[in-house]
Amino acid sequence: MARDPLLSVTEKGIYCPEGDFFIDPWAPVPRALITHGHADHARPGHAAYLATRAAAPVMRHRLGEIALDTVGYGEARTIGGVTVSFHPAGHVPGSAQIRVERGGEVWVVSGDYKTVPDGLSEPFEPVKCHAFVSECTFGLPVFKWADQAEVMGEVNRWWAGNRAAGRFTLLGAYALGKAQRLLSGLDPGIGPILTHGAVEATNAVMRAQGIALPETVQVTPEIDLKAHAGALVLAPPSALAGPWARRFRPASTGFASGWMALRGVRRRRAADRGFVLSDHADWAGLNAAIAATGAEKVLVTHGYTSVFRRWLESRGYDATIVETEFEGESLEAGEGAA
Repeated sequence: MARDPLLSVTEKGIYCPEGDFFIDPWAPVPRALITHGHADHARPGHAAYLATRAAAPVMRHRLGEIALDTVGYGEARTIGGVTVSFHPAGHVPGSAQIRVERGGEVWVVSGDYKTVPDGLSEPFEPVKCHAFVSECTFGLPVFKWADQAEVMGEVNRWWAGNRAAGRFTLLGAYALGKAQRLLSGLDPGIGPILTHGAVEATNAVMRAQGIALPETVQVTPEIDLKAHAGALVLAPPSALAGPWARRFRPASTGFASGWMALRGVRRRRAADRGFVLSDHADWAGLNAAIAATGAEKVLVTHGYTSVFRRWLESRGYDATIVETEFEGESLEAGEGAA
């Protein structure tokens, strides 16, 4: 007799009946296993949480006093009738893929992932499985990421040019993950680095974990901007569209996102520069990650799901679309999941 699927999607999220837990649920549940700390995956209101030790500090910072248990990467836990373990996803520090096993049958929920090491996050590790739940935020061949060092070279040259011209450099990036990745690649020798409060708060959490970041100065109402002329200002994308950013004049504005690969997106944001840098896998990364799992069944969520499902079917996979409330990468949200 055929067994029920190991995981199913309910109105509250991805559910494992035999373990009686949810993975990254979007509505309050008794027990939630969390892939990483971005707001669309780690939400408030759950009775109990389980995440990696590296993800825990950011989750506590964002969610407050929660009942949070932690595990190390690769550490197996038995929950009900299944065994679970967390494996590096390469998305942001502490991010994980969650492996669920029942009697030799293995499913993996990847959360958000990136296959190319960035020097900040724990590098992605393929996990063999029978069924793989994969994002496809950038599931079109047009999305192809350049080498990170090349992109950061562009950012530093842009900043140096602005400083020489007497301009501030405003750079939009999400407060968790992308901002710290950019900081790791910036050249502090060019000038001072200023940060929005949301970015600086996350910097403090990561520094306390032992993650090395260059010196930054938080922008406050009292800050003397004349003393920081030519600074690079790192802030969430939403902050650059409002009054917070208007104090920096003259200025040149840029955004770092995978969506900058599409010229129309940069035009709509009225950005002077767009840097193609994403914490999600590109087209090649998605295909390589899926192939490395050895999975026959692939469930795709948030992104170009219809196109990517058809592509996978043409490659011989049993592919289906899973409707979730995960957001992928957005330039409209205040902190986002990119």
